[in-house]
Amino acid sequence: MVPLLARLGFFLFLFCVIAPSAIAQEAATINGADTAWILISSALVMLMLPGLALFYGGMVRRKNVLSTLMHSFVPLGVITIQWVLIGYSLCFGEDIGSFIGGLDKALFAGITENSVSGTIPELLFSMFQLMFAIITVALISGGLAERIDFKAYVIFIFLWSTFVYDPICHWVWGGGWLGELGALDFAGGTVVHISSGTAGLAAALILRKRRGYPGPMMIPHNLPLVLLGAGLLWFGWFGFNAGSALAADQSAALAFTNTQIATAAGMLGWLFMEYIKVGKASALGAASGIVAGLVAITPAAGFVNPLWSIVIGLVAGMLCYFAIIMKLRLGYDDSLDVFGIHGIGGAWGALATGLFVTVGSSTGLLDGNLNQVFVQIIGIAAAGTYSFCVTYVLVLGLEKTIGFRVDEEEEEMGLDTTQHGEAGYNMV
Repeated sequence: MVPLLARLGFFLFLFCVIAPSAIAQEAATINGADTAWILISSALVMLMLPGLALFYGGMVRRKNVLSTLMHSFVPLGVITIQWVLIGYSLCFGEDIGSFIGGLDKALFAGITENSVSGTIPELLFSMFQLMFAIITVALISGGLAERIDFKAYVIFIFLWSTFVYDPICHWVWGGGWLGELGALDFAGGTVVHISSGTAGLAAALILRKRRGYPGPMMIPHNLPLVLLGAGLLWFGWFGFNAGSALAADQSAALAFTNTQIATAAGMLGWLFMEYIKVGKASALGAASGIVAGLVAITPAAGFVNPLWSIVIGLVAGMLCYFAIIMKLRLGYDDSLDVFGIHGIGGAWGALATGLFVTVGSSTGLLDGNLNQVFVQIIGIAAAGTYSFCVTYVLVLGLEKTIGFRVDEEEEEMGLDTTQHGEAGYNMV
């Protein structure tokens, strides 16, 4: 009996010594610096929503400013709930056929304050990724501005995030087929910008032109708001890109540096084209060039050397300017140029990643790896085609059932009054 008690006591002693040590080792996997940086980055990306609201809101007519602001703010509510219910699980749950995540993480099942993802808490990882899901659907609203019913928009963004964003996110970042194929997308050129840009185009084609488009009365009503919004987007984008390293390390520093350089080059590239075309450099052009540069460097931010970011940003500014000119010639009404800047800029950035990637273990055309370019093209085509087709079906379905576009009288009065019962400016 005594030897048995002695053995039990010995094993109890070992348990008391080893168990706390094992718990400490598990807790040690969370890195304080990484956690602090991703907390800050998540907040920076959230700040991009008010920035986008001001950027878009300043470009519409005065009678639609509040409506346009709401299109950027309401996703903060709708997509957050969608994300907790099913979105996070569809993106990052157990892989199903390399196409979509399962429902094992629905309702945040199994995720506690002690759950870890890499070197940060999984709850933090989920919130950082949530901000990407929110801003992606908000970007689409630029293609629909000044002519849509608010309740239909709320339903649309819930459905679009579920059936378009979540699958594409899983393809690239959640263990899906594009990630397995080797597609590179550091911070969302494919997942965020190509998907939202092509969605904006599809919706604009179905909903048709605004009344009076194109015409002199379609000019932006408040350019100072546009510039303020562009500045906030630039500021928040450091969290968007550098935060995608998911660590406070040299990759984050590289992404931060490339973001600043490419954005500067994008602005100058747009202004250069504008000066050649019309002989003046406009404030709207500067703001648009800023966003074009930001979009294009997003997929490449942690993969290319800083000098190549100049090329990426400069080409983006010029290419996106040309895309806007072509929109006017083709005659479709992408109200705030979502496809021209995010679709075209995102596609260029994804392609440029394959051309210029030299950092880390990845190689591209500069190192003789032509296959990476082909993989990037496949990613561009797959994300763009899928988003366009599914969006087309969703918008058409909503238009034929509950109605997506407002009637002519409501459009003429302005969406601020007809959809929200308010006015952005109460002038005496």
